[in-house]
Amino acid sequence: MADQPSTQEPAEGATEPEPSPDTAPRPFADADPEPSVQPFGVTVEPTGNAEVDALLERLADADDLPTEGHIEVYEDVHRGLRDTLTALDSRPGPPGPNQRHEDRS
Repeated sequence: MADQPSTQEPAEGATEPEPSPDTAPRPFADADPEPSVQPFGVTVEPTGNAEVDALLERLADADDLPTEGHIEVYEDVHRGLRDTLTALDSRPGPPGPNQRHEDRS
C-alpha cells in the first residue's frame, strides 16, 4: 500500500490548542486607545445673518471633541437654526407671494 496523506478527522471531543498569549493575533495591538482628534478642516462661508453665522461657527467645536461628543454640538446647532427659521415665519411683514389676500374683489 502506498503512503497517502492522513485524512483522519480529530477525535470527538478534541479541541484546537489555545494559542499562547505571545503568539495570539492582536488585531488592535497597534491601535491608539485614545486616537488623536483630527479636524475636518471644513470652512463655512458667512451668510450675513449674525445668528446663523454664530451657529455655524459652533460646528467647529466638534473638531475638538471625540466622535461621541459631536451629536451634542450638531443637535445644538440644528435647534438654533430651526428656531431662527421659525422666527422668520412669525415676524410681521407684507404677505408673501403665495399668501391669499381676503380683501380682493
